[in-house]
Amino acid sequence: MKKNILLLLSLLCILSLKAQDVITTTSPTAVNDTVGPWTKKGNASLLFNQSTFSNWVAGGENNVSGNLGLNYDFNYNKGDWSWDNKLIASYGIVKTKTSAFAKKTDDRLYFNSVLGKKATERWYYSAFVNFRTQFTKGYLYTKDEAGEHREEYTNFLSPAYLYAGIGMLYKRDENLKINLSPVTSKFTFVDKAFTLPNEEYFGVKEGKTMRYELGFNASMYYKLDVIANVQFENILNLYSNYLEDPQNVDIDYQLNIVMRINRYLTTNLMFQTIYDDNAYRGFQVRQVFGVAANYGF
Repeated sequence: MKKNILLLLSLLCILSLKAQDVITTTSPTAVNDTVGPWTKKGNASLLFNQSTFSNWVAGGENNVSGNLGLNYDFNYNKGDWSWDNKLIASYGIVKTKTSAFAKKTDDRLYFNSVLGKKATERWYYSAFVNFRTQFTKGYLYTKDEAGEHREEYTNFLSPAYLYAGIGMLYKRDENLKINLSPVTSKFTFVDKAFTLPNEEYFGVKEGKTMRYELGFNASMYYKLDVIANVQFENILNLYSNYLEDPQNVDIDYQLNIVMRINRYLTTNLMFQTIYDDNAYRGFQVRQVFGVAANYGF
C-alpha cells in the first residue's frame, strides 16, 4: 500500500520537475476593476467511436460508443480572499452487437470548492467541500446458457461521497494548489435497499443510509503544458480515517491529457485510479482514450 502511494507521489514530482521550464505570465492576484475578481473557463467534449465488420476473418464485433464530458472552473480572487471551484461531469456508453444491454464506459459527477483567506504570500487558511457521485444506475453482469443478465448495484447518490474540512491551502498559482485538512468529515450516502451484511456495500451497515468518518485529507491540483499543444491535468486526493484503520489510505488520482489538433479537435486521454477498501479491496482503474470534438467557453 505504501509503495503505491509513493509511486503516485513520485509521478507528480517528476511532472513538477518538467514544469520548471514553463513560464507563468499571469498572476492570480493581478485583479483590477476592469477584469473583475471572477475567472471562468470550461470545455465540453464529445468522443465517438464506431466499428463495423463484415466477413472479417480476423474477428471483430460491431460496436458503437460515445462519451460526453464537461470540465468547468469558476474561481474568485480579490484582496486576501480566494475561492476556487471545479466541476467535472462525464457520461459514456458502449453497445456491442452480442450484448443485450448498452453498458456504461464512464459516469461521474465531481465538484470541488476551496475557500481561502491569505495567511502569507502563498499560504491560506482554508475550508473545502468535495462531492462525488454518478448519474445513472450501475449493474453487475452475469452470463449463462439463457443469455446475459444484470443486477442493479448502484444509482444516483448511491454511493455519494461528501467531504468537508478545514486546514491550510498552498497556492503557487492557478495551476498548482495543495490543500491539507487535518480535520475532515467524510460522509458516504447510499440507498439502504442495496446494503449488504458485514458492511460490504461501500462500508455502510446493512439497513443504513450513511457512513461517517473523521480523518485527514490531502488534495493536489496540478496542470502544466508539457510541450506545445499537450496539456496534463493532475487531480490527487488522499484520505485517512482516524476512527478506523488509519493506515488504509484512500486514494483517488485523475489524469486528463489533452493533445490539441486544432481549435475544435483534440486527442484526449482520461485515466483514473481509486483505492478505497470499503468499496473494493484493490485498485479500481478507468481509462478513456479517443479523438474528441471540443467547445471551449
